[in-house]
Amino acid sequence: MPPFSTPCMFSIKGRVSQTSRLNLGYNHDKRTKLRKRTHIMTSSHGNCARQITVFGGSGFVGRHLVQRLAARGDVIRVAVRDPYAAQFLTTCGDVGQVVPVAVDIRDAVTVAAAVEGVDAVVNLVGILYESGHGVRANTFESLHHQGAANVAKAAAAAGVGALIQISAIGANKYSPATYARTKAKGEDAVHAAFADASVIRPSIIFGPEDRFFNLFASLMRITPVLPIIGCSLPRLEFPTPGKGIGLPRLNIYGNGGPRFQPVYVGDVAQAICVCLDSPQCRGETFELGGPDVRSFKELMELLLAQTGRRRFLAPVPFRLALMVAAFVELLPKPYLTRDQVNLLRRNNVVGRKARTFTALGITPTSMEIVLHTYLTRFCSGEAIRQARQS
Repeated sequence: MPPFSTPCMFSIKGRVSQTSRLNLGYNHDKRTKLRKRTHIMTSSHGNCARQITVFGGSGFVGRHLVQRLAARGDVIRVAVRDPYAAQFLTTCGDVGQVVPVAVDIRDAVTVAAAVEGVDAVVNLVGILYESGHGVRANTFESLHHQGAANVAKAAAAAGVGALIQISAIGANKYSPATYARTKAKGEDAVHAAFADASVIRPSIIFGPEDRFFNLFASLMRITPVLPIIGCSLPRLEFPTPGKGIGLPRLNIYGNGGPRFQPVYVGDVAQAICVCLDSPQCRGETFELGGPDVRSFKELMELLLAQTGRRRFLAPVPFRLALMVAAFVELLPKPYLTRDQVNLLRRNNVVGRKARTFTALGITPTSMEIVLHTYLTRFCSGEAIRQARQS
């Protein structure tokens, strides 16, 4: 993560610069006005509007969450590395209702300043691959573990009423992937500092800005092959007894690769809102998955069906995927890393005994309802013509 160079930055000693006080409303007079307005405004759920700090609020899940919080009248501080890049969120609410602030989640002083005087905190910060070098590097350890610990400690010290930590299904200290191990360490650190924190573990999240379907749809434009990573060994499949005579068929995909339970980003944002409102969610962990469990192969087939394209689905064993990832991860924004391959060694589905959407009173949205709304740009010409005719 590069050093902050914007005028809206926190100083190293922990004091807020004069420029940021003027621009971001951190001086005493503006903060007093903001608090007065908080008691006057009434949210859509019938309570007085609250002040909520959302760390990583300009990201994929964050923008959907901020829109929902602003729509119901809450006042939101969007704690991000680059507040200028998050200015688009200010249009989600009235003037001064959504305020981006510059925060380095690895710096306990700036984190404490961001949660001062708020009623609730949501931590959405997470990365899919490491980048950078030296003390400013974006590592799983510094963001998923140390960053989460900083947020929880600051929230506890500030007397915040509710803390929501966004983790991931598969978070486990024994996982072969560093991503999942540090997510688990982050959960432990959060509970140690803030016992009543709610933890939300989503499966892979889909939506207009997702990094799964959009990624493979982009690859589909430039290659005639889509990979199916982690398939088991090929196997012979024999006809079902009593359903006619047929020859055995060789299934080159084996089990179809790891299994996922994709969840819609809007449902995840709604789940966070429910946890913020409900005292019954304090200290609980929720695993969020969509209504359908699909293998890697089935998801690629769904992508092809939604875009009207044909591509060869190539089974890629883990060893080959690791070899390819060793070179691809050298790119500035890699499509695949070795850690991501290791993460695929385990299914990404909701646990049998986990608290799910049902406990939150939410019905998850199916992929078929949403995918066509944002994958149209990847559709073949024939698929577009058929859609217009129908």
